[in-house]
Amino acid sequence: MIEVFLCCAGVNRAALHARTCGAPELAGRCLRLQQLGDSAHLWGMVAALRTPQSFRERIGAWRHLPTFVRLVWDASPTLTLASLALRLVRSVVPVLVLYVSKLILDEVVTEARLPHPAWSPAEWIESGRLVRVGWLVTLELGLAVIADFSGRLSSLFDSLLAETYSNFASIRLMEKAASLDLEQFESDDQQDQLDRARRQVTGRAALLGQVFGQIQDILTAFSFIIGLLAYWPGLILLMLVALVPSLLGELKFNALGYRLDYFRTPERRQLDYVRYLGSSIETAKEVKLFGLNRFLIERFRRFAQTMFVDNRRLATRHAIWGGLLAALGTVAYYIAYAAIIWRTIVGEFSFGDMTFLVGSFLRLKSLLDGLLLGFSQIASQALYLEDLFSFFEVRPRIVSPCNPLSVPKPIRSGFVFEDVGFRYAGAERWAVRHLNLEIAVGEVLALVGENGAGKTTIVKLLARLYDPTEGRILLDGRDLRDYDLEELRNRIGVVFQDFVRFHFTAAENIAMGRVEAAADRERIEQAADRSLADTIIDRLPLGLEQPLGRRFSNGIDLSGGEWQKIAIARAYMRDADILVLDEPTSALDARSEYEVFQRFRDLSAGKTTLLISHRFSTVRMADRIIVLEEGEIIESGTHQALLANDGHYAEMFELQAAGYR
Repeated sequence: MIEVFLCCAGVNRAALHARTCGAPELAGRCLRLQQLGDSAHLWGMVAALRTPQSFRERIGAWRHLPTFVRLVWDASPTLTLASLALRLVRSVVPVLVLYVSKLILDEVVTEARLPHPAWSPAEWIESGRLVRVGWLVTLELGLAVIADFSGRLSSLFDSLLAETYSNFASIRLMEKAASLDLEQFESDDQQDQLDRARRQVTGRAALLGQVFGQIQDILTAFSFIIGLLAYWPGLILLMLVALVPSLLGELKFNALGYRLDYFRTPERRQLDYVRYLGSSIETAKEVKLFGLNRFLIERFRRFAQTMFVDNRRLATRHAIWGGLLAALGTVAYYIAYAAIIWRTIVGEFSFGDMTFLVGSFLRLKSLLDGLLLGFSQIASQALYLEDLFSFFEVRPRIVSPCNPLSVPKPIRSGFVFEDVGFRYAGAERWAVRHLNLEIAVGEVLALVGENGAGKTTIVKLLARLYDPTEGRILLDGRDLRDYDLEELRNRIGVVFQDFVRFHFTAAENIAMGRVEAAADRERIEQAADRSLADTIIDRLPLGLEQPLGRRFSNGIDLSGGEWQKIAIARAYMRDADILVLDEPTSALDARSEYEVFQRFRDLSAGKTTLLISHRFSTVRMADRIIVLEEGEIIESGTHQALLANDGHYAEMFELQAAGYR
């Protein structure tokens, strides 16, 4: 698809589209991508043209904040209430402190104008002339202690709440990811969305403190505004006129920053991947032997430099315009400052009033600057929340019906594929087409064929990782889509060729086959024994408690064949009615393969088994062999019958057998 886009002068059209949409920096980026030959990132760039542009759309991003706050509340109502209560206390303390300072100054000035007898400090106290100022100083001291103590408690609760929220949101993210279809995971766009959502779970934890801080500053600013309005309403108008341009500027540049970050998601994923290739133990052997270090470093440097140039350009424009707009606010402050001084000189304000007004105006300006900056930052952060909550809104298509049937136990007649066809999203070629196939209960059915013939697709359809594009699959005479999805998959045990190597202990690796039975030590040991993984575990220093893999400390890595035996043990651990073995012995030597399949006969006894393998020494044990070519069945029968038929199966068998002669 990308190649077709490029062949049709997609780069030039994307650049033209970018200019038309008022995004010249994207137009320039199109041309740079063309010069770099980086076609893979054009779709991400074009997607950026659809990100929020207008002021209304940027403000509209705030709609996610109630959902965000609700998520924070769900994470911990107690911590949320405690944090908000402390913010409320902290919001009024600065105004009270400044007003008490004004009262102290007025009291001191008043006292200074009275006669000053030559009294000792004790006599001053006895006279009662220091009582009022003493109480005011004590009150200010108490407010200062409250401010300090509440600030520390607020920081504590905020940090605890942020961590609680991050953990809670991470769980929600994993739950949502677990509910999605396999096809959604395999989509590049969905991968980008998942990557952005994953970053927002932890990256937006700071937003919590910003939102609560904004609430606190708004309450404080409101208190100062009330005080200024009581003295001189014109000061508020002057301040607002000066600060609005700064707000609009911050909103504009934050939106540009988000847009730039949005369309760079494919690049960032590639950078992370190249970084992984160049510094991972899993890739170290081939990187060294093939001398890939310079290639990977140069590739990383090229794309990193492109991203840096974009960042630098935007940051420079932001700094220049931000500085000019900030200077406007500073000029407004000094105009107000001069006016307050003049009205004090002419006797309209007392010294305490002047102190309160100047301090209030300065604090209010600082608060409003912070509020406007925080407002624009929160608006920017809220744009990123779109990535998280839009992912939460993704709905899987493969789900259980409203009133699902229970999977028969035991299964009576088996599976029937009726004119089944399936085509992967975006693919022109059908993976399977017009497939008619019966799989009887207790039958060992082998699927053979060249790569891309549709073998693994049949397995995915059987487990409802995908639903047929056309036709249907029946289980005991009912459409597979009528059954409870979780129960169906719970009855299927799978060993894929690209099985997962969990960097857990050996016992936990095996227990992944039936995780609810992870505490059943006897069952784990029996599974290891039946898969011949017990000999591997016996050699490990910590036995079943030995961490596997090199990702964490004390981990021991295994060979490919040893890992495969651990994966096969999971199938024994699962003890499912339906077994799917996709190249289950591809990494085993000939002797190990023979021993595993001798034991496999015990595993498959009475169970419906699908076996995918390119090794004819493996598939010949099947009750029936299905030969696939371009998604269609071209031959079916036993090993001996297919050899006697002298067709495609016999040809493949002879080609493989010739290698052993």
